[in-house]
Amino acid sequence: MEYVEPIKELKMIEEIKKILKQKSKRDYLLFVFGINTGISISYLLKMKVEELFTEGTVSEYYYLKEKGDCENKLFYINSNVLDALLIHIHDAGLTEEDYLFKSRKNNQPITRQQAYRIINSVAREAGMTEKIGTHTLRKTFGYHAYRKGVAISLLQNIFNHSTRAETLRYIGIDKDNVKVRIDVNL
Repeated sequence: MEYVEPIKELKMIEEIKKILKQKSKRDYLLFVFGINTGISISYLLKMKVEELFTEGTVSEYYYLKEKGDCENKLFYINSNVLDALLIHIHDAGLTEEDYLFKSRKNNQPITRQQAYRIINSVAREAGMTEKIGTHTLRKTFGYHAYRKGVAISLLQNIFNHSTRAETLRYIGIDKDNVKVRIDVNL
């Protein structure tokens, strides 16, 4: 597997979102869901509509039941994800039993390869030259969460990494240049 980069420039994220919004509500949701939650592409693609609702409304958190020794996790559904989700479900006419990222050819979810083609194609169209893949969504989430002050220990837990250094490397942060400014400004 090749190493892929997070999308570090906010302008590039906005350009990709703009392109995807015009092309496909499903693909737009895939991108927005990935960069805003950090959920792995393998879990995103298996999601069914019913998993996101509680008593007829979209849940504030998505509860991911992981396999094996990993603990279950909650992922916050922010307003960007919520808006894209509701538009896609409505426009695609999805039912509770449908996969959220349903293929146009059958009732199965799109494949990981198709997700890669979507992400890679739109990144190239937007002008990106860095290596891009399905992990780019998750890495983009981690990079921007870290830059906005989310503790590396929380990201380490989300990504199931065993060390802080592994998480910093994963999200494209050079651990030797990490500057922490703690200014309580009381």
